[in-house]
Amino acid sequence: MSLSYNATVSYGTVRRWCGKFGQQYADALRRRQPRPGDTWHPDEVFIKTSSEQRYRWRAVDQDGNVLDILVQNRRDRAAARRFFRRVLRTTRTMPRVSVTDKLRSRGAAHREVMPSVEHRCHKGLNSRAENSQQPTRRRERAMKGFRGVGGARRFLSAFGGISPRFRPRSHRMTAAHCRTETTVRFVIRDQVTGAAAVPTTA
Repeated sequence: MSLSYNATVSYGTVRRWCGKFGQQYADALRRRQPRPGDTWHPDEVFIKTSSEQRYRWRAVDQDGNVLDILVQNRRDRAAARRFFRRVLRTTRTMPRVSVTDKLRSRGAAHREVMPSVEHRCHKGLNSRAENSQQPTRRRERAMKGFRGVGGARRFLSAFGGISPRFRPRSHRMTAAHCRTETTVRFVIRDQVTGAAAVPTTA
């Protein structure tokens, strides 16, 4: 006999659950990710926290996999250098190509941190990174912004690791492939969260 459970919880409870378990879930998913692609797309956009402007630095590979996210106060050479070093430390690998827009500070930091990596600098080439920012932007608007830098960092770190797992690039797949890929991703979710071990029959 199948068992079903109904529970009523508040938004505050869900928010606390996300704060407590979201990062653990995101970290577990990242550990299961394949090796990053050899073409990286770093980019940054501004965000508002408590009426102050910050910058969300983000890097993805050519398949749209999030490599790392960092919230910083500036978008200058020092900030770009700090972010590049963080991504290299997180991924433990070196890209073949790095694609950025024409922000000069990014190019200067690239030459300092990754001098052997090919750097392609053109506004139209970095649409991969810009498009990857859109789901986070939509979520940010729904949340009406962030209250502080710490909360923004915690949310973005977890959201960046979880959200792409449930947005396969369906426009490049057949319908059957998309269904199979979605099923596999939900199976991995159940394994990571422990839901696969919960009995469903009595």
